[in-house]
Amino acid sequence: MRVMKFGGTSVGDPPRIANLCDIVLGALPLAPVVVVSAASRVTDMLLTAGRAAAQGTVDAGPIEARVKTLLDAFSLDHGLVEAELRGLREALGVIASRGEADAERMDLVESFGERISARAIAATLRLRGVDAVHADAFDLGMVTDANFGGAEPLLESADLLRAAIEALVAAGKVPVVTGFIGRTLDGRVTTLGRGGSDYSAAIVGAAVHADEIEIWTDVPGVMSADPRVAPDARTIPVLSFHEAAELAYFGAKVLHPKTIHPAVKRGIPVRVKNTFTPEHPGTVITADGDRSARGVRALAHKRGIRTVNVVSTRMLLAHGFLAKIFEVFARHRVVVDLVSTSEVSVSCTVDKDDGLDAAIRELRSFGEVTVAHGQTLVCIIAAGLLEDPRPCAQVFGVLADEGIPAQLLTMGASAINLSLLVPDAKGEQAVRALHRALFAAVS
Repeated sequence: MRVMKFGGTSVGDPPRIANLCDIVLGALPLAPVVVVSAASRVTDMLLTAGRAAAQGTVDAGPIEARVKTLLDAFSLDHGLVEAELRGLREALGVIASRGEADAERMDLVESFGERISARAIAATLRLRGVDAVHADAFDLGMVTDANFGGAEPLLESADLLRAAIEALVAAGKVPVVTGFIGRTLDGRVTTLGRGGSDYSAAIVGAAVHADEIEIWTDVPGVMSADPRVAPDARTIPVLSFHEAAELAYFGAKVLHPKTIHPAVKRGIPVRVKNTFTPEHPGTVITADGDRSARGVRALAHKRGIRTVNVVSTRMLLAHGFLAKIFEVFARHRVVVDLVSTSEVSVSCTVDKDDGLDAAIRELRSFGEVTVAHGQTLVCIIAAGLLEDPRPCAQVFGVLADEGIPAQLLTMGASAINLSLLVPDAKGEQAVRALHRALFAAVS
């Protein structure tokens, strides 16, 4: 089986939906399983509607108009999604009656984007002669924990998904499955977090032992940098799972950071392709990647990073001090990226404010705590950093020439990741200059 995930831009307008149908038609000999996101902008519209409902305004009109416009482009009956639109209106009504949009209710509201998309795409494929059937992932066996807004599948999901999907494929059907959503054992709808449709596709692919997982998007593969920042960015033909995971985690927008993990466990290649240029081979991500690759492979960056600095003389010759600090972060669910320590201080970066204020208040019991805002994390992925001293020298040379100060330099234990911080105001300049210099060196 071939799992094919189509993101929001790939299902967001009639020409792209037509391209999707062509792509699926060409893949019929591979027994495709299609995973779809909500159409572009719909999830944001659902979130806006949920927040407005909490203030007393129930209005699904903009979402209904967007959905019906897409259906009209293929002369599809609006009744195809009427049950979902009715469910959305009811969910918004409940939020309005309670005056609160909690995570559980918002997950239910958000779920309707994918549910509507799956029904519309399956119907469009049927117009093209494909025996497609829509399926909500939770009806196929995507059961999760109750961490609303960022749920994780339970172990039994894999067997349930495999049995349900294999039955559909054996019957000659092309399943069109909702990404992003699941359901708890007691029946409450959950989401896997923003970008979770990629994760859903990998979970499905791992469950059915797919020969390949395809991520169809609006760029021709994983790029050597964000092309909006570095216009000379190029497609990387082959990446290893470790390289792709580092890029995803440190800011590359093509893949959701969790996407790689289910594929790694099964050794299933993940291929990133462009819906509008399906003939382009894109980027294939495998366990080993390109073993012959040397030097810099790609750059990623994240803006708006905060640095938390804890200074305390109690660290001197003390054991367990760092463990106590990171226990605080864990307790408040604060995710830490980079870490640097000295004899009397520890510095680390976080990219979200969630839980941070509470963590800082608790950290002040250990010593002086300061937080620096407005920084950009730049990650350079390179092969053989431990054996080749040139990338580090080139990076600092470029930043010196550009007059850009850097701090919190770290090198990952995998020897493929060199990361550092620069001021937000200089972040894009740093990425452009580094990409220009480092990729001129490997051309």
